[in-house]
Amino acid sequence: MIIIVALPLMIVIFALAIVGIAYAFRYNAILNNVTTASEFNQNFKDDVDLKMYYYVIDSQYSEGLPLDEVKSAKEIAQKLSETTTKKDSIRAISSVLSLCNNLEQKMQHIAATKEYDSRVDQLEKNIYILTDLIQRFMYTYLYYESAYLNSLQSDMITNMIVLMVIVVFFSLLLLYVLLASSRKLSRKIVDPIDMICERLEVIGKGSLTVREPIQADIEEIQLLSNGIENMVERLIKQIEKNTEQEKQRRRAEFALLQAQINPHFLYNTLDTIVWLIESEEISEAVKMVASLSNYFRFTLSRGKNVITIEEEEQHVRSYLEIQQMRYRDLMDYEIDIPEQLKKYILPKLTLQPLVENALYHGIKNRRRKGFIRLTGRAENGRIILEVTDEGRGMTEERLEEVRASLTEGTNEGFGLRTVHQRIQILFGPEYGLSLESTLDVGTKVIVTIPMKTSDKEMAI
Repeated sequence: MIIIVALPLMIVIFALAIVGIAYAFRYNAILNNVTTASEFNQNFKDDVDLKMYYYVIDSQYSEGLPLDEVKSAKEIAQKLSETTTKKDSIRAISSVLSLCNNLEQKMQHIAATKEYDSRVDQLEKNIYILTDLIQRFMYTYLYYESAYLNSLQSDMITNMIVLMVIVVFFSLLLLYVLLASSRKLSRKIVDPIDMICERLEVIGKGSLTVREPIQADIEEIQLLSNGIENMVERLIKQIEKNTEQEKQRRRAEFALLQAQINPHFLYNTLDTIVWLIESEEISEAVKMVASLSNYFRFTLSRGKNVITIEEEEQHVRSYLEIQQMRYRDLMDYEIDIPEQLKKYILPKLTLQPLVENALYHGIKNRRRKGFIRLTGRAENGRIILEVTDEGRGMTEERLEEVRASLTEGTNEGFGLRTVHQRIQILFGPEYGLSLESTLDVGTKVIVTIPMKTSDKEMAI
């Protein structure tokens, strides 16, 4: 009886052990692949693209070709290719290896290219596409391996249940042990998952308070809990950052609005209107009143933060019409913005302060008739607006001081700095103002903005 009962029981236990060990090895191998793949830089594309961009434009932030990042990705892919057995996963990781080799060649080709336009073209058509494909295929590999891991786990559970049913027929005691062990293992997974679900419900209701991660014996569940708390922390920081940016934007906008509603400008304009009426130049007075009305209407812009280039042009035109009536012997102007650019948006009160600077700090300081020109053009997917005057200009030392004031909190260049900061807050640090000036020749202020038609596309 001992042999009849024990031998089948030992066979079943032995088979169970073999199946369990086999699944454990397979499970561990796939899990190691997933863990190794997780070492892949999640910001691979952004990091490589940014470093290559700095390299191509010869930026001061350039650290040379980002070959180390590519080498790291190749090492991970090579390691995974040696341990991967799934056909779809092998195809994905082989693609990563091939693309990494291709990416290194394209980088070396850019390094050997001297022409700037060709380097930029290669950056956009080769580097950006290859980094995107590498990152995409790595994520595809992770997807296949994770799916295979899940399928393997399901098969393992099914086979284990079958073997456990067989064991039930031979030993009630073994049944009790197996059920107890199964229940314990189940609770190690289910209880932490229930707690994670409750945590996610709280987060979904808006409670963004960082808590201690849920402690779990299962590594994946522990990683999931840690990831959720890290996500909440990053989300809180991002919300705080966005809130601070919004406050800065509104403070800058308010300060600029205050500067625009200049009582001296209003008083002088009204005095000019009175003088025109007394001189019986009624049509000129009417025209000046209309321009003044348009000026303040566009200044308010019905509370909008951004307006079209066409609206900003009308605002500037109203301002220049008023000033030309006041300084008809001192100033003339021209506005030349192509019609196709007028639909794009920019922060309100961007160009008018620049025109005002050109008049008061350029033309008037030279004390002879000068010309103010406002032009626009599209260039490399961006809009370039230029305000040029034939005024006094600046020395090299003074020009450097004004340029420095765009980013430093000095009292100089308040109007320029405010416009520059508002553009960067709304569109990003790659946009803003730049200046050129020559003493006794004139000054040019260059405004660079993206080609956007909706404020939903802006950085904030």
